[in-house]
Amino acid sequence: MKIKGLIVLALSCFIFLPRMGLAKDSSKITPGQLTCEYLENPQVIDANNPRLSWINTEASNVRGQYQTACQIQVASSKERLLKGIADLWDSKMMQSTQSTLVKYQGKTLKSGQACWWRVKVWNKNGEASSWSEPAFWNMGLLNPTDWKSKWIGAPWQSDAPLSKTTPELPPSAPLLRKAFQVTKNIASARIFVTGLGYFELYLNGKKVGDDLLVPNLTTFEKRPDIDKYGIQIGDNFKEFRVLYLSYDLKEKLRKGENVLGAILGNGFFNAAVNWTMPYGSPRFLAQLQITYTDGSEQTIVSDETWKAHKSAIVMDQIYGGEHYDARLELPGWSSPKFNDSDWQPAAIRKAPEGKLMAQMSHSDKVMERLKPLKIEKLGDGHYKVDFGQEIAGWLRLIKVQGEAGRKIDIKYLSESPNGANSYTLKGGAPESYSTRFTWYVFRAVEVVNWPGELKPEQIEADAVYTQNKTTGHFKCSNELFNKINQIWWRSQSDNMHGGVASDCPHRERSAYTGDGQASCVTVMHNFDAAAFYTKWIRDIVGAQDPKTGYVPNAAPFQPGCGGGVPWGAAIDIMPWEFYLHYGDKDILENSFDGMKGYVDYMLTWVDENGIMFQQLPKKEAPNYWLNLGDWCPPGDFPANDLVHTFYLWRCADFTAKAAKVLNKPEDEARYSTLAERTRQAFHRKFYNPEKCTYGAFGGNIFALKMNLPEKDKDKVVASLKQDIIKNKGHLDTGIFGTQFFFEVLAENGLNDLAYEAMNKRDFPSFGHWIEQGATTTWEEWGGNNSHNHPMFGGSLTWFYRKLAGLNADPNQPGYRHIIFRPQPVDSIASASYSNMTPYGLASIDWTKKDGKFSMKVAVPIGSTATVYVPVVLGTDIKESGKKINEVKDISSLGISNGYAVYKVNSGKYQFEAN
Repeated sequence: MKIKGLIVLALSCFIFLPRMGLAKDSSKITPGQLTCEYLENPQVIDANNPRLSWINTEASNVRGQYQTACQIQVASSKERLLKGIADLWDSKMMQSTQSTLVKYQGKTLKSGQACWWRVKVWNKNGEASSWSEPAFWNMGLLNPTDWKSKWIGAPWQSDAPLSKTTPELPPSAPLLRKAFQVTKNIASARIFVTGLGYFELYLNGKKVGDDLLVPNLTTFEKRPDIDKYGIQIGDNFKEFRVLYLSYDLKEKLRKGENVLGAILGNGFFNAAVNWTMPYGSPRFLAQLQITYTDGSEQTIVSDETWKAHKSAIVMDQIYGGEHYDARLELPGWSSPKFNDSDWQPAAIRKAPEGKLMAQMSHSDKVMERLKPLKIEKLGDGHYKVDFGQEIAGWLRLIKVQGEAGRKIDIKYLSESPNGANSYTLKGGAPESYSTRFTWYVFRAVEVVNWPGELKPEQIEADAVYTQNKTTGHFKCSNELFNKINQIWWRSQSDNMHGGVASDCPHRERSAYTGDGQASCVTVMHNFDAAAFYTKWIRDIVGAQDPKTGYVPNAAPFQPGCGGGVPWGAAIDIMPWEFYLHYGDKDILENSFDGMKGYVDYMLTWVDENGIMFQQLPKKEAPNYWLNLGDWCPPGDFPANDLVHTFYLWRCADFTAKAAKVLNKPEDEARYSTLAERTRQAFHRKFYNPEKCTYGAFGGNIFALKMNLPEKDKDKVVASLKQDIIKNKGHLDTGIFGTQFFFEVLAENGLNDLAYEAMNKRDFPSFGHWIEQGATTTWEEWGGNNSHNHPMFGGSLTWFYRKLAGLNADPNQPGYRHIIFRPQPVDSIASASYSNMTPYGLASIDWTKKDGKFSMKVAVPIGSTATVYVPVVLGTDIKESGKKINEVKDISSLGISNGYAVYKVNSGKYQFEAN
């Protein structure tokens, strides 16, 4: 009672003493988590008018709070900014509720420009916040003429890549170094740098940054004879580009002699296995720009004055692995006073055709470090080490001692091809090692020829993947469902490298567009993937054939990548889904011509009845690997022309919707008419009126997703139900049918069957994999081939959007308006899901207990929501312990289909119904 009294007293202070600081601050909103082009403090940006975002929060849970105005200040230094000298841009107070993707509108930014910024916001009462903490971004080299450096490489190699026809191993990875003098006090020092395939940068004996496997993967340039291998489509693409990074070196430089160094790896640039087509031998580009306090400048560039030597990495290949001989190490090679008299001058290399562009997406990093769960001795110096879950990364050896020349072999245990890995000791002091220029996929390893006893503290597994922060969290009372979500998360993480998502992280390592579009919505529900998809969608648009509109099965493209119509459809699907999730119209604007181009290409395969059936190549016998429909079903496939026609409808529909958003009425009319015409053609061709079905194996799923004619809907739903019952409650779909399977059931009164199918532990099901010990999702329901494929994860949106019930509103995208509509099933006692939206954390958490349904929701500042509370007619509903009609912050929208519906503004709410 005393506590309650104190609360009442405190509240009375808010009411009667509004001028006191505590009362005034209690309802203020605070801007934070500042980003530029979706990145926190990016080291390099080459957008002329970068887009700035922040998230507003409020500490005292005042409902209905929102931003009414903002002020952005941008300065050329942190010191100027903190003094209020916004010499680049001061927006002044702008009446605006916008807190995401606000375009910079200040002075024209120059190459290498440092930009420090902060923001202040005003709440619904007109009260101003304090300034946010400062954030920054740095501009890249904006014009080709700004680059004064030359591409360089190893003199013992030519420009040519490894042979595609004659097996050969690459030579040792090259070391490069350049000594230079610093004689004055430094005001700023920034390097712009890249290397193909991969590079590591060093300064004065230490590695710069913690980025790995950089730069991120793109289509670097045209490759001669690519049309003679694999899929044989050539590379008549719209865009080729090479990404570069940047680092601030001011605090790392010193007066006197300094040394820049680099190690180069082959990566995908020089990969000649059957999946790939190489570009050339490794090469490096760097430009260090130093400005001194007296205003003078110095530029250090990569050129023939650099020196080169072979490294201790005696072999590296992205598919083949890495071998390291520590006896060949050159201690201090990137440090001053090192004797490089026996080093050779670096060779000038041909510049790739691709445009140099700033890497504005996250790099790979060591994201987790796993300790061994079990070490089993198999023989003398021979151990098997189990880390408990399958990861992509490498083994790290820590302080191992042994005689010089002892070669430790590391065998990464996997059902799919993995590269080889070995470390040869130099002897003497304790030695540590990990791979640099590839990754492996493993849960367990065998270590052969270890000196002495292998102790747990001498070994760990580094999980390496693109640094996309996990922001989505799902949990429910069914532990199998939690496990399914977890193994998909692991598989997806394992497959994110170099700013793209691969089909599998070992065998192919390729950025398949079909797998990508099928699972992208699930990815966005689990990761902060905005910068990631901004980059990858540009890769896909850039890989389109500008003459025909065709989009290849992977982007960046490799000739070993098979697929079909649903793969190319990524160019229409992914930008639209990105827009729904992040509210970014620019992604539609930048992709729209490509979206139209692919739909127009699809029309070249449509017959007089409106049915699409692609049969590439046009003038030869069809190539099976160019014309797939669905993929990896547990049994039979649906007809390819059914799947192709479905994706023609889907792409036309999304293109029409994008046209509406972009205010292109003619395009909207054209593509919406096409979508409707295709929908009707699909019904005429594939509907069997006698059996009331479009067919099993996904036929009815695709039809229901298309909003089939209402007069036939109930009969088709009944047919679908019978198909599932016939399959003993299991699904019967491939990757594309499975993507829609669970949500289509939930949307058509069959949510109990969706639950049953997800809850299965025998073939075919996610649970069947788990029963066999899976820690990742697999390629096939039966367990054949890869055991690390995230593509079936596209179906897991059922967890977040249906079971838990948190949905974006397509009419107010980016979670500007949120729809909370849980669909509980009898066997689930609780479910929760949360994600960091562009406006802040949104969440739902519901439980069923003792005859009561309780649901907590959180709506971030800047958003509104519609809340659906499951009810039995006549049930009393309470919110935060009060009868719902007594709560002023909530508006009733009536009763609809078993839900009481309410409109709410930002804040936290707790609903309860009997």
